[in-house]
Amino acid sequence: MQKKSPISICLFPAAGYGTRFLPATKAMPKEMLPVLTKPLIQYGVEEAMSAGMNTMAIVTGRGKRAIEDHFDVSYELEHQIQGTAKEKQLADIRHLIDKCTFSYTRQIEMKGLGHAILTGETLIGNQPFSVILADDLCVNDEEGVLSQMVALYKTYQCSIVAIEEIDPSQTDKYGVIAGDEIEPGIYRVSTMVEKPSPEDAPSNLAIIGRYILTPDIFEILRHTKPGKGGEIQITDALMEQAREGKVIAYTFRGKRYDCGSVDGYVKATVELYEKDKQNLKS
Repeated sequence: MQKKSPISICLFPAAGYGTRFLPATKAMPKEMLPVLTKPLIQYGVEEAMSAGMNTMAIVTGRGKRAIEDHFDVSYELEHQIQGTAKEKQLADIRHLIDKCTFSYTRQIEMKGLGHAILTGETLIGNQPFSVILADDLCVNDEEGVLSQMVALYKTYQCSIVAIEEIDPSQTDKYGVIAGDEIEPGIYRVSTMVEKPSPEDAPSNLAIIGRYILTPDIFEILRHTKPGKGGEIQITDALMEQAREGKVIAYTFRGKRYDCGSVDGYVKATVELYEKDKQNLKS
């Protein structure tokens, strides 16, 4: 039986071009890049479902049709492999299709993560929701990162960002937070800066691709001016909430692979293969 959650919907911003993986992503969405036998976005949907969410809202763009096709029944394929050993290889995706609802909207222009989240408002409505960036593959054998964050939301009832310590030289690749540690590994955010230089970074605590957001974030995003890189940054919008003490940062349990980079993608593939190679061979 699926656990009950105060949050029922997960948003997947999936309209980006994936230029770091060209030419592979010229015709294939980066979210469909496989780690072993599953695409990145399927790992994210499984994580959301294990956290009690069964509505998946996906913000897509041109050339992303493969995502919709993946989360749909393929009658021809299933007929072809019916009664063979290969049938069990579709069991996981069929379970997701049966248990979850998938809805889609398009981000017409690429104006940053904040704009992508705002584009998803039509699919979310007036309720708290989670956000998963499929590029960040998070693994934990005991409890998924999103499940950990949902438990925190029950206590704090405000926006939550997942964070991890990074090498200080890498701060210009992330949103970076600072704040008061109110419990071990839990911070009430006072400052958030998007991609600061190492000398300007308030800490080495970087935001990764897991969020829980309260619905007032949409109105804030509507009035958020373009920031770093000329894009609408979710970090800038969250800073508005943080000024009122309404953002928590959480040092999650588990391991994160940056599959938006070739190095992180290869590392995820190798380490997950070593962990699961017996099942893959059976």
